[in-house]
Amino acid sequence: MAANWFDRAIASVAPRAAARRVLARQAFETLARGYEGAARGRRTEGWRAPGSSADTEIGVAGALLRDRMRDLVRNNPHAAKAVAVLVNNIIGAGIMPRAASGDDTLDRKVDALFERWTAECDADGQLDFYGLQTLICREMVEAGEVLVRRRLRRSSDGLPVPLQLQVLEADFLDATKSGVLGAGRLVQGIEFDPLGKRKAYWLHAEHPGDAYGALQNGLQSRPVPASEIAHVYEKQRTQARGVPWGAPVIRALRDLDDYEVAEIVRKKTEACVTAIVFGDDEAQQGIAPAVVDADGNRVEQFEPGLIAYARGGKDIRFNQPAATGGYGEYKRASLHTISAGFRVPYELLTGDLSQVNYSSIRAGLVEFRRMIDAVQWQLFIPMLCTPVWRWFTEAAWAAGQIPKPDVPVEWSPPKFEAVDPQKDAMANLLAIRSGTMTLAEVIARQGRNPDAVLAEIAATNAKLDALGLVLDSDPRRVTKTGSAQSSDPATDPEPDSGQPDTAQQD
Repeated sequence: MAANWFDRAIASVAPRAAARRVLARQAFETLARGYEGAARGRRTEGWRAPGSSADTEIGVAGALLRDRMRDLVRNNPHAAKAVAVLVNNIIGAGIMPRAASGDDTLDRKVDALFERWTAECDADGQLDFYGLQTLICREMVEAGEVLVRRRLRRSSDGLPVPLQLQVLEADFLDATKSGVLGAGRLVQGIEFDPLGKRKAYWLHAEHPGDAYGALQNGLQSRPVPASEIAHVYEKQRTQARGVPWGAPVIRALRDLDDYEVAEIVRKKTEACVTAIVFGDDEAQQGIAPAVVDADGNRVEQFEPGLIAYARGGKDIRFNQPAATGGYGEYKRASLHTISAGFRVPYELLTGDLSQVNYSSIRAGLVEFRRMIDAVQWQLFIPMLCTPVWRWFTEAAWAAGQIPKPDVPVEWSPPKFEAVDPQKDAMANLLAIRSGTMTLAEVIARQGRNPDAVLAEIAATNAKLDALGLVLDSDPRRVTKTGSAQSSDPATDPEPDSGQPDTAQQD
């Protein structure tokens, strides 16, 4: 900061004092400067930003956010589509496990046992394990959180493994249970021990919103050990519970609904009054109360094609509905906001591909797929898949079906469909040839079990050898071993052009 005239005047008689004065003023102005977003004034007068904890904020607003988001998903097509897009990309056909103990015999046995168990794992008896994944993910996105409870069964129940899974909505968690409990504490129905580890979940016996459950004392809750519960939700802060993924755009969705309804009502109203018949002079311009019902009450309503008559009307004037501009632009801008709030590309939310080309849609999907990949590996697999696998191996071991209760596992999320399959296949081929990726990794990225695929390839090759068939490099030709190939130019490949055959070189 430059010295002013007063500083220079002091410096002429006391240079050290002038220097201290300049430095002090610089320090004061440094303290006065700060973040513009933290400034207080007329522009930020109505901005409330309390410093409350995440649990406090969720405790106040969580239930209402959940109810409003469910209402939007039921009635708003854009909210329903956003939830469906997220679930379809996170789960798809299912996140599939494969045992990875290193013992091929044990791995094949565990995988076969899990395959049989997955068809019977639903406590409601309707879905398999992958269908439960879809339901759980949908609840996580729509309601913000979901609970999965381990249900051990008797050996006499006839299940492949005496275990089933029960999916519970977040409403089952008793949010009124908060406070100190012995040496630990309760936070919205979740009990923590003195070290901050989850100890139990206080659950209602029935859904609090179910009339039958309320009559059967369903509002009472009791603790269930945390080891029996998988709590699936997205942690954005160090909170104990989750919030709906569409919470940032709940108001935007509601405003768009209201705007569309208002626009439709306005257009209907304009279309109702077709014409008005006026009188000869200004004294006769009043509308006559000529329409009454059987009791003599005035009928005040609009009807399509209505013609209103004034007293002594002789001149007719037709209604001209006003054209409304900007509706499409406003809706498109609103949908961009909504897609950003749900973290879904605008094109996937709306199906509108008119503004994109191959390169732009591919680039836009890269970031979305990276987000989906993070959700799968950092949220869904650790919070749901890993506990369920542990429950499964423990139950199978306790039933004497496998030799140990702890079997390592590898998970294969669903593959992303290629925008250009040929380019993606060539990229995978180059990665394998360059040694940066293994064949098993490529197969796993397709959402399949590498061991099962390789075994299927080996079985197919053995069958072809037994039949004496040879697959040529040209997929159009299959010949018998030792037989002459066809010379039909319609089926034979083109003659050698002198260019190297890339496939044969590889």
